[in-house]
Amino acid sequence: MLGGRTARVAVFGAGAVGGYFGGRLAQAGQNVTFIARGAHLDAIQRHGLQVVSVKGDFVVNPATATDDASSVGIVDVVLVAVKAGTVSAVAPSLKPMLGTHTVVVPLQNGVEAPSHLMAALGSEPVIGGLCRIATSVTSPGRITHTGIEPTVIVGELDGSTSDRVGLVRDLLTEAGVAVEVADDIQAALWEKFLLIAPWGGLGGLTRVTLDVLCGTPETRRLLTQAMREVAAVATSHGVTLAPDIVERTMRFLAQVPAGGTASMQRDIMERRPSELEAQIGAIVRLGREKRVDTSINTFVYESLLAGERIARGEA
Repeated sequence: MLGGRTARVAVFGAGAVGGYFGGRLAQAGQNVTFIARGAHLDAIQRHGLQVVSVKGDFVVNPATATDDASSVGIVDVVLVAVKAGTVSAVAPSLKPMLGTHTVVVPLQNGVEAPSHLMAALGSEPVIGGLCRIATSVTSPGRITHTGIEPTVIVGELDGSTSDRVGLVRDLLTEAGVAVEVADDIQAALWEKFLLIAPWGGLGGLTRVTLDVLCGTPETRRLLTQAMREVAAVATSHGVTLAPDIVERTMRFLAQVPAGGTASMQRDIMERRPSELEAQIGAIVRLGREKRVDTSINTFVYESLLAGERIARGEA
């Protein structure tokens, strides 16, 4: 409940991220509809959504779930939690759920999801968002949260304050999720991008865990250089990052428990379609637009591209 009122929330993409945050909202009494597909959808419809978490296990049963967004009706909030590379394709499907005051919150890795959503939906409903969490779908209908304090960061894309950002903050806070309202959501998006994309790309290329990647001087140097390229691309696009952002990010990565891997890395290693294009490809593309050198990220991208095309059935 939110001040005695139940909000209508649609979670578009009920996988590892959407399933966890949507599950917490449903557990807190919000009216949540999960939009999923395949065996995962079938399991949720039959047995509810199961969440195994270091912060406490729970089951949302019954859970409202469908593969047809047009059947959901108008909602207050849409959490968009599909893979970054699919945002453009699915964005038009959100239209039937949007009313005058609906707020759309992207939670993807990368920095382009808000613009992809605005291209299809207009700028009015979309705010900026990202999350921090370590989760996976361990079997159909089952989400496992293994670590990191589940956190959502939101903010208006123009840096203004608004009641709708406050609504999203309050909904998630009441559901037990840590929420930060960013003064500069663009900087927050790029800060996460600088962390996750070089790690996932080099991790996928080397096939080693983060502690090995950072503990080997040669690959640690490559990781740092790749991060500096991301920072330079951000600056070229008018985003202000802290001067010590690379050093701070490396200190953060040093605290990740041994054996850690990035989600894109896991997809690459398991020969599944990954977010290569939306992460490393975006660094290369956005750098090229401003004539910023991205030689390390370009090497990683081009080295992984053939395998990505095979995983997608394109080669």
